[in-house]
Amino acid sequence: MAGTRVSSRKKPASDDPLAAVTVAVGQEELLLDRAVRQVVEAARAADPDTDVRELASGDLRPGTLAELTSPSLFAERKVVVVREAQDVASDTLKDVKAYLEAPAEEITLVLLHAGGAKGKGLLDAARKAGAREVACAKLTKPADRLAFVRNEFRALGRSAAPEACQALVDAIGGDLRELASACRQLTADVEGTIDEAVVGRYYTGRAEASSFTVADRAVEGRTAEALEALRWSLATGVAPVLLTSALAQGVRSIGKLASAPRGARPADLARELGMPPWKIDRVRQQLRGWSADGVATALRAVAEADAAVKGGGDDPGYALECAVVTIARAARSR
Repeated sequence: MAGTRVSSRKKPASDDPLAAVTVAVGQEELLLDRAVRQVVEAARAADPDTDVRELASGDLRPGTLAELTSPSLFAERKVVVVREAQDVASDTLKDVKAYLEAPAEEITLVLLHAGGAKGKGLLDAARKAGAREVACAKLTKPADRLAFVRNEFRALGRSAAPEACQALVDAIGGDLRELASACRQLTADVEGTIDEAVVGRYYTGRAEASSFTVADRAVEGRTAEALEALRWSLATGVAPVLLTSALAQGVRSIGKLASAPRGARPADLARELGMPPWKIDRVRQQLRGWSADGVATALRAVAEADAAVKGGGDDPGYALECAVVTIARAARSR
């Protein structure tokens, strides 16, 4: 019967999604969501009537866990998910630790823990009790993102050339949800091996061209055109991080050339500033209307947008629009 207590489990759990306790450790939302989905899908495969209860740590009060894991009248399987488990209140922590020592049959407890020092006592207790552990750390290293893309294609039953995987990471950046979505799109649309040329047609060329178009129109002070290009880029799947990067490059180029010696030859400036000569000519045309204060204002706007995009803000599109408007106004600050 669901809810019947079983003996304490000290041995490490196998990689069985139906282990009595699963603890997903890390702050990568996509991986945390997948860890939960894997458990729920396994439970519903075993019992289609599985009851899934999901709550934040703040909803877990003394006695709540005991109530959720108590014997069921219909003896159905149950999955209880606790998000932000590192924030479980101290007056509830002892209930959770006690449950870890004697989990109930037909019930799977899933704890989502950020890792780190906060709430480490609960994480240690789960490990000591033999909980199944799923790593969900943010993938900050390029090599880890590349491995993620390879694994996505492998899981989808497709082959992708190493150069294609690298091109996809270069085009989209570190957003795992967008990388996963791109892998699914390419798998659905492309027959045969996915190579670098295919990725270029779908993402790289489009992303680079559209993101730099946004930046060019913004630093030229053409607000309406910059916003139109921005909205088109976002609508066609260009990663927000690419757009902030292009805006940053555009404004930094203005700042570099504005502080360069007047009258210097393009070839000399190109060597000094690390830009190709053709770009020196373009930035010189864009420089009209800019002031030192305008450059400083634009750089702050880009930094704020970059923080909003990389920090997982509620609306990265809005943050980018604000940055574009500020940059375009700064381009007319002289």
